[in-house]
Amino acid sequence: MKLKQRMVVLCAVLLLLGLAKIFLLDGGEGTAASRRDLRAFRKMEAGLSLSRGARLTNTLQSPWEIASQWVGPREVYPEETPELAAVLTSLSSARIERADVGYKGTQLKALLVLDGGQKVVFKPKRYNRDYVVEGEPYAGYDRHNAEVAAFHLDRILGFRRAPLVVGRYVNLRTEIKPVATDQLLSTFLMQGNNTCFYGKCYYCRESEPACAEGEIMEGSLTLWLPDVWPLQKHRHPWGRTYREGKLARWEYDESYCEAVKKMPPYDAGPRLLDVIDTAIFDYLIGNADRHHYESFQDDGGASMLILLDNAKSFGNPALEERSILAPLYQCCMVRVSTWNRLNLLRSGALSSAMRQALAFDPIHPVLAEPHLAALDRRLSGVITTIKQCMEAQGPDNTLIEDRMNLPHP
Repeated sequence: MKLKQRMVVLCAVLLLLGLAKIFLLDGGEGTAASRRDLRAFRKMEAGLSLSRGARLTNTLQSPWEIASQWVGPREVYPEETPELAAVLTSLSSARIERADVGYKGTQLKALLVLDGGQKVVFKPKRYNRDYVVEGEPYAGYDRHNAEVAAFHLDRILGFRRAPLVVGRYVNLRTEIKPVATDQLLSTFLMQGNNTCFYGKCYYCRESEPACAEGEIMEGSLTLWLPDVWPLQKHRHPWGRTYREGKLARWEYDESYCEAVKKMPPYDAGPRLLDVIDTAIFDYLIGNADRHHYESFQDDGGASMLILLDNAKSFGNPALEERSILAPLYQCCMVRVSTWNRLNLLRSGALSSAMRQALAFDPIHPVLAEPHLAALDRRLSGVITTIKQCMEAQGPDNTLIEDRMNLPHP
């Protein structure tokens, strides 16, 4: 074979290899990693629908003990959780033993203790489902339904880094006020026939309470992570300044990621790829407010980035806040497993999976249709961004094989 023909064949082979890595999934063909990712996706699909009113059977453990045992360094809940529906049902129906003002923060919330001593965070309804939050991408009150939707998106993406969340209706007169602390009770008031409270937080005001419809208040409950897993707070390297006219370095320095890569814990281990996963997650839900994040303490950089506080999401379905993706398009790298999962969710599969997952929740419908359509549209934007990176620097430098399965203690 002549040299020219050999070169043509070699180029063709290299092209095919590149395409094979870009399109790793083709119905189960391809690499062992892609086949494993496809099996994981099918497991997710099979377990996506949850049964309303499910109860634990054949166990002496409480739902809180079961959920506590799920937590590990790299996951809040495991890939297969047959008890998930029962745990969420308990979360949405267990008797409330105590109610207090929420932990420190900027937004209104209440700290509840459920039967058996389980702490949860209650975020009240502020907006109707079709309300559009205008202004900055981080504007407005927390959206309780966004917490519910974000948890189920975490399941669908296969990250498993978000605490368990469920919607719940509470009777403020019979379930909250009899067990409320004086501090919380002092913030209750009436507006017409509706019972309201404004709690205690940085932005909490008596003039801006959250109000029930009569005595019944809709909200979300987030399961408190076990005390044996204390949290450590970190400033997000791509956080905003929240000051008009003052940009953060990442907003004007396109080489900023190279500086981040030299700083611990981003210089080694999985944290930087976690930040990029989180950027994709936040872009899909429209969350531009992740100025800090939490991991587990004393983790040596191996802990996952925990997807806490997702309530500044699903505010404006028409908004595409591309700056949320800065970690992705500045670093131009992403996990192979994330890339595979995103491709499996194309062509409307993401919104379809969300509809299926959210149908279980007591406050269904959780999202208005425009927000579901926005998920599919934003997913296309993420995939386009990753393809641009591969075109610029090649698949081998963009798609990173990084799978950490740390054992539970």
